[in-house]
Amino acid sequence: MQLLRRGDLGPAVAELRAMLTSQSLLAAGGEAVFDLVVEHAVCAFQQRRGLTVDGIVGPATYQTLCDARLRLGDRSLGYSVSRPLRGDDVSTLQERLLELGYDAGRADGVFGPQTEQALRSFQRDYGLQADGLYGPATMRSLRQLGLKVSGGRPVFLREQELLRRSGPALRGKRIVIDPCHGGPDRGSLVDGAAEADLMWDLACRIEGRMAATGMETLLSRGAGNSPSEAERSRFANDAHADLVLSLHTDAHRSTHAQGLATFHFGTGNGTTSTVGEALAGFLQRELVHRTGMLDCHTHPKTWEVLRMTRMPAVRLELGYLTHPHDRAKLLDPAFRDVVAEGILISVKRLYLLGENDQPTGTFTFADLLRRELAKAE
Repeated sequence: MQLLRRGDLGPAVAELRAMLTSQSLLAAGGEAVFDLVVEHAVCAFQQRRGLTVDGIVGPATYQTLCDARLRLGDRSLGYSVSRPLRGDDVSTLQERLLELGYDAGRADGVFGPQTEQALRSFQRDYGLQADGLYGPATMRSLRQLGLKVSGGRPVFLREQELLRRSGPALRGKRIVIDPCHGGPDRGSLVDGAAEADLMWDLACRIEGRMAATGMETLLSRGAGNSPSEAERSRFANDAHADLVLSLHTDAHRSTHAQGLATFHFGTGNGTTSTVGEALAGFLQRELVHRTGMLDCHTHPKTWEVLRMTRMPAVRLELGYLTHPHDRAKLLDPAFRDVVAEGILISVKRLYLLGENDQPTGTFTFADLLRRELAKAE
């Protein structure tokens, strides 16, 4: 689809205004003009949904607006291999099944096989035809039932329990490292420095260190290709990874923008991946301490690689190529070594669950190797 931004006119803008009106972000009526009021409404929607807040309607914002118009009960729901249904109605169904104790996976708004299986289980337990379709009979039953689970979010309690059961050792853990862009897509490009190349190099440095500890590492792409966010998420899911680390740098029209930030799955209204949030916190603290970069904190987002993966995922934004000091650091191979070590240590801290840990910035790669070798013996 075409990008929509302030100053645009026409039917696409009229449709956009109708979508924003349905979200109570814009008054009804008005001309088909993308003016400042519409831009503010788009920004408010993006903020609400954990999207990049830029006031521009691109594919991600448009799809999320389309999803947001659907309410549970507006249509029948079922699993389609070729074109899976998606929307807020699917998210609501997934949340409802999770609240009742059925493992529909993460409430990502996509009706996939796990959602179908959870719905079939519910239907069997309540004497309905177990066809995996959300129709009138299933709708009535779900409305009549109270919660089986309260005081927590079951899907994320499962995340925490899986982490606890996996133990503190790194050996055998499977990590997907996701360097951004790739191939002809260079990402941010400033004075000859390409985001894709820098993150590929960093991914290889992380991979080598993780392999030395006995971890299994998988790169989401090769040096010459650039999968979509959905393809990267599918790769991690098919690999049954334990964690996903997505590596990026940033750019901004202002040369004053700088610093390091981490992102985990979260909608901004309390729904969050608790393990992803914990890992983001470890990464943020460790890397800020080791690199001296400006602390831009951790944030919940609904980007596809965070939302569509079935395991905890974190996206790192390692400085701004448009900021002279950040760029100078990123271009230094020794700095990328420091970042690679900090990332590995952060993953170790996650699995230690607070036991036998060391203060931020003091845990070294050599310390970690000694621990892992001692456990192996």
